[in-house]
Amino acid sequence: MSNRHLARTIAMQSLFEWDFLGRPAKEPLNDLVVYNHLEFAPEFEDGGFITDLVEGVVKNVEEIDQQILTFAPHWKLENMTNVDRSILRLGVFELIYSDSVPSKVAIDEAIEMAKSFSGDASGRFINGVLGAMYKDRLAKGETKEVDKEKTEEEPKQKKLLQKKQKQQNQKKRSQNLLQVKQKNL
Repeated sequence: MSNRHLARTIAMQSLFEWDFLGRPAKEPLNDLVVYNHLEFAPEFEDGGFITDLVEGVVKNVEEIDQQILTFAPHWKLENMTNVDRSILRLGVFELIYSDSVPSKVAIDEAIEMAKSFSGDASGRFINGVLGAMYKDRLAKGETKEVDKEKTEEEPKQKKLLQKKQKQQNQKKRSQNLLQVKQKNL
């Protein structure tokens, strides 16, 4: 499990408990984060990533919930499982509010957490909600800088890969030609 994935898992567990306990004020929330961090990864140094995630979700929870309701129109928040709701909130936060996390990473991480903690059907549900949200943002031209950087790098990486494959193919053809010539001698 990668460090960021572990941090997201601890953040999701903290958000789950926060929601389960009726969304208490900030101090008990901080206690939940510290407890979960010590309980599940006592030696793990996350650089504040867990706290940033949890505080970001809590700070924007009303807007995040509205986004969820917009892109899951046939679902009420209270009818979603607490796990799915917590994962969606975390995914929406990273998708919309986190400038350092690429959109596709936010979606993939949320799907993986849903599969691990809730099941395949939840993974598909979360993929549908976050995927629709992502497509809507793209259609509106709301692309995060981190996504733009990745998009600009992809053609360069693709060209380098194609060049390397071409060189390998040429080398292989040369070797095959040499083998055929040696056999004919």
